[in-house]
Amino acid sequence: MSWRVRQLLLVAALAAAIGPAKAGPIVLHDSFDREVVLEAPARRIVTIFASNTELVASLGLADRIVGIEAYTRFPPQVLDRPLVGGRLGFSVDAVVARAPDLVVVTPARQAAHQLVDPMQRLGIPILVLTHRSIAEVMDNIRLIARATGVDGEGAAVTDRLEARLAAVDACLAGRARPRVVMITGTLGNGLMLVTRSDTYTGDAIEKAGGRHAFAGMTLLAQISPEAIIAADPDVLLFAGRPADLAELVARPGWRDMRAVRTQRAFTVPRAEFLIPGPRTVDGIERLAALLHPAAAGR
Repeated sequence: MSWRVRQLLLVAALAAAIGPAKAGPIVLHDSFDREVVLEAPARRIVTIFASNTELVASLGLADRIVGIEAYTRFPPQVLDRPLVGGRLGFSVDAVVARAPDLVVVTPARQAAHQLVDPMQRLGIPILVLTHRSIAEVMDNIRLIARATGVDGEGAAVTDRLEARLAAVDACLAGRARPRVVMITGTLGNGLMLVTRSDTYTGDAIEKAGGRHAFAGMTLLAQISPEAIIAADPDVLLFAGRPADLAELVARPGWRDMRAVRTQRAFTVPRAEFLIPGPRTVDGIERLAALLHPAAAGR
């Protein structure tokens, strides 16, 4: 037996005796600029809000989700998981009962305010994500992939989504962008909620080849019906049911809007534009075809 072979056998024997090297902790930075440390890839995850549930599931990790909140509707395979909150807030006790090694939350409906400090005191890693643009959604998919030890899958998922977005962008290159208003809800005081440019929904409209009729509006999303009519957009989008859009555009004043007269008032799925995640890319592709039918058909 040669000296080289004996050396290799000795190295192998020592490695077997020592056992596999223990991976170091996973260090992350979240949207609150907090350092979040996981001793090992997360395997029991509580996801607060539908968006975060969809991000985890997009990585093929729906089986690791052990708790959700009451408004989660997708994907179907997680809907049997215990609820940890809903309209009235979020229960620290319910979260802890799921024995999570990671909680993923977004700062909406007081969720981060109610959960971040208690989880930190209990030593349960909690990751706060914001979704202010499509690029940030992609970054969050990669961040969750790191937290769960599936970096390669995170890169593969985001590469596929970003390739689809690049294809839409190439198809729309050089085309005039119609002025768009998207209504996402109505309020009891008669005002309407419309998409702002500094949100992921606003970013999705721009990536689909539209421009905002209310350019520069960043502070308030509540607009009067009269202001929408006066803006006279080229395209009117309604995130909701076709019957509700039909009732709206039949009202006095709305019938004379450019978008209604030219039959460019459309409904869009709320799940694709109001829940930031991979399905938003589906929405961008469909919306691009509505805004630019000639480009879609070429």
